[in-house]
Amino acid sequence: MSPLHTPYDGSSKPFSIGLKPLNLAEWIEVGDDLDMYLAEKRRLYATVPDKVFVEEPDTREAQREVLDLIEAHLARYHPELLERLRADTRTGDAAEPPLLTASLLVPEDLILMRRGENGWRLAAGSLCFPSSWSLREKFGRPLHEIHAPVPGFGGGTRNADLISRMFDSLQGQAVLRWNWSLQAGNDLYLPFSHQERVDRATYRPSNFSSDEIAAQAFIRVERQTLRKLPVSGDILFTIRIHLDPLATIEKHPKRAALAASFAGQLEGLDAAQLDYKGLTADRDRLVAVLRGLARR
Repeated sequence: MSPLHTPYDGSSKPFSIGLKPLNLAEWIEVGDDLDMYLAEKRRLYATVPDKVFVEEPDTREAQREVLDLIEAHLARYHPELLERLRADTRTGDAAEPPLLTASLLVPEDLILMRRGENGWRLAAGSLCFPSSWSLREKFGRPLHEIHAPVPGFGGGTRNADLISRMFDSLQGQAVLRWNWSLQAGNDLYLPFSHQERVDRATYRPSNFSSDEIAAQAFIRVERQTLRKLPVSGDILFTIRIHLDPLATIEKHPKRAALAASFAGQLEGLDAAQLDYKGLTADRDRLVAVLRGLARR
C-alpha cells in the first residue's frame, strides 16, 4: 500500500506554518487503523498515565466541550462507529476527564490551548503519540516556549509572532497543517524531550545497505488541525499520526516525482533543521535511497 498522505512532495514546506482551510466534515480522520491506535492509547493510560495526560483543574468544562464536538462529529459522519466506541469507553465514570474520554473515540492526540497573560498555553492534553517531545515538559507553557527548540520558531521570531496572531484571529473555521519526520522502526510513542535527546540521530547506517535503510526507516506524518471552541474560546489542537515505511514510496503511482521531491526536501534542510529532525548523521544516505527509488 502506498502512503496516504505525502506532505514531503513539496506541497508543505518543512519549518513553515503552512495553515490551510479545512472542511469541518474532514476534521477527524478515523481510518481503518482506529482500533490499533485506541488499543495503544489504553495501554499507555494503564502504564504511564502521568506522561500521556495532563490537565489544569479549571479546564473540565472546555474538555466537555471537546467531547461534545467529537461525539457530534462522529454521530453525523460515523454513527455506527460512535455507538460501538461509546460501549468501549468509560463514559459512565463522572470523575473521568472528558478529554481523556474523547481521546478514546478518535485516533488523534488532543491538546487544549488557553489564552492567558503570557499568550496561548498548553492547559490540558492527551498525547499518546508524541513526535519526540514531552507533554509534562510543555504543560502550562506558552506557545513561544513550546516552540523554543524549533529552528525559526522561538520567542521573538517572526514565526512566533505570526502563530500567536493566528491563534488570536481563529474563529469558527478549522485549519490544517502538515509536518513530517523520519524514524527507525514504527513506534507510535516517542516521548523523548528535547533536553533528553543529546544525540538526535535515529539511525546508525554505516553498515547498512540502501535496501536495509529503506526497510528500517519509517516516515512519520503529522496531520495537525486547529479549531476554536465556540463556548470557552479555547483552541483544540489535534495531531493524527501516520507511519509509512520509506520503501512504500516505491508503490506510489507517482513514485519518481515523489521520491525526487522528498530527496530535495531533505537536501534543503540546514544544519539546525537537520539536528532538530535527528537527521544530521543520516541525511545523505537517505537522500541516496530516495534518488535510487526515483530512478527505478
